Amino acid sequence: MSSKIQDQSIVKVGIADLNVVTAPDMIRTSGLGSCVGVVLYNIQKETAGMAHVMLPDSSLGKQASLNKYKYADTAIDILVDRLCSKGIRKSQLKAKLAGGAQMFQINTANDIMRIGKRNVEAVLQKLEEHKIPVESSDVGGNYGRTIEFNPQTGKLKIRTITKGEHVI
Repeated sequence: MSSKIQDQSIVKVGIADLNVVTAPDMIRTSGLGSCVGVVLYNIQKETAGMAHVMLPDSSLGKQASLNKYKYADTAIDILVDRLCSKGIRKSQLKAKLAGGAQMFQINTANDIMRIGKRNVEAVLQKLEEHKIPVESSDVGGNYGRTIEFNPQTGKLKIRTITKGEHVI
């Protein structure tokens, strides 16, 4: 009796981008500084989506043709819709987050410059609107991250230059 090993690929999500995968595929994004990597997933369906959010609010965008994957408020809506179109109910989704670092020292009390913190707050607010619980997160700090999510195990692997690798 022969058993075929399933081909596994890693789907890469670029900056201001998003995508959805089903196991055995995994999903990864790199270059998370002040950006936030948002993973929405359902273990039973072994399906996950990831968005690489750059900015908190699309209303700040001045372009006529707005990249909706770039902003927390629009990217999360799209990700929820994509996962629901795969037969997952919104109430079955959970979230994991990483990123939102403060990459540069800023000597000001003005939060407008603290993009990482504002991105995290915007993502959390949007997830709350959708009533999607955050299972775990690794946000803040002053270092970049690369994240990889396995929709089969629900594990989010986080790699950093300074702190090594860990799983949430």
